Amino acid sequence: MGKMNKVIILLGPTGVGKTGVSILLAKALDTEIISADSMQIYRHMDIGTAKPSPEERSIVKHHMIDIVNPCESYSTGKYIAMITPIIENLHKKGKIPIVVGGTGLYIKAMTRGIFSGPSADWSLREELLSMEREENGFLYNYLNELDPEAAQRITANDTRRIIRALEVCLKSNTNISEMQKKFTQPLPYDFIKIGLMRERKELYRIIEKRVDIMIESGLVEEVKTILKINPDRTPLQAIGYKESIMYLEGKIELEEAIKLIKRATKRFAKRQFTWFKKEDIHWVDLTGIYDSRESFGRVMDALNSIS
Repeated sequence: MGKMNKVIILLGPTGVGKTGVSILLAKALDTEIISADSMQIYRHMDIGTAKPSPEERSIVKHHMIDIVNPCESYSTGKYIAMITPIIENLHKKGKIPIVVGGTGLYIKAMTRGIFSGPSADWSLREELLSMEREENGFLYNYLNELDPEAAQRITANDTRRIIRALEVCLKSNTNISEMQKKFTQPLPYDFIKIGLMRERKELYRIIEKRVDIMIESGLVEEVKTILKINPDRTPLQAIGYKESIMYLEGKIELEEAIKLIKRATKRFAKRQFTWFKKEDIHWVDLTGIYDSRESFGRVMDALNSIS
């Protein structure tokens, strides 16, 4: 496989088996891994985000893990700005970077580009929300007047995206659709997207077992620790953390928290599949395969057939 300008993206839903395969793949290609997981960027959030273990990270160098504290804000734009020099450095060394993760927005930003637009205007947003409170449906109708193309892509009840589209229109004197076409650019690399998948019932069984292991490994204790050091609970709305907080606050029993985590994780995996359908991906079916070495062999076969 030629190395110039190539980036391998190994993606798939949570629990499908990306970590084990990625480490074997990185060793075989003598390269490094760049995480594309929006929760693994946070320090202290280890068990609930299923980060690669310290032992796994000692085998292969990982980037974009443990880079910010839970109280710090982070964005897709920051992610792209940080991974670009990492990719460039690996290319200079003659290595093919391997991006591994399931955060569709990060992958889309890499391969199809990201649009930032004007910064958030909180007073304008509040003004728009007050108009919506006075007249239900006002925001969507207003967007339809200013940018019909954007309105077609956004559902009428997606208030957050409607407000952002209006904010761009009102602050830039042009519509968001035109700005996205003009300024959205992908990273200039040859992306090879390998997707790992399993039959849904099998994946759900793996997810249930994985959640049980997280609880046994001390997820609730991890959440307790983070709450002591982190005044901002925003990242703690992630699956596993939110439910653990509900348990710690006495709102639900532990058994109910575990049940909710399993259900939410399955729903998340389903949403990931929906997102990935929009991408041009070479899929590798791992149904019935539980040995990372065999999964790795399937992935190598796919890579060789592509190249």
